[in-house]
Amino acid sequence: MQDMGETGENCPFEFNFDEKTFKIGDTVSFRVNGSLEGFPFVGTLVEVHDDHVLIAGDPQDPAKHYRGTRESRPQVEYTEI
Repeated sequence: MQDMGETGENCPFEFNFDEKTFKIGDTVSFRVNGSLEGFPFVGTLVEVHDDHVLIAGDPQDPAKHYRGTRESRPQVEYTEI
């Protein structure tokens, strides 16, 4: 996600793409299936489990959490958005 804006401008986020080291507070890039397929989203991990994660990804509603797969870029079901 470098050089997506002005020349030389870098992405303002530092992502953790290593699902083996996920911890609460990490910033992740996550995906949503359905009509939002292909769009990148950013969120913060609020829970980390063996088989899934919970992501806070709505800045307008910090209490809203999305359940995602535990992989380098978690997948969230469109029905959760």
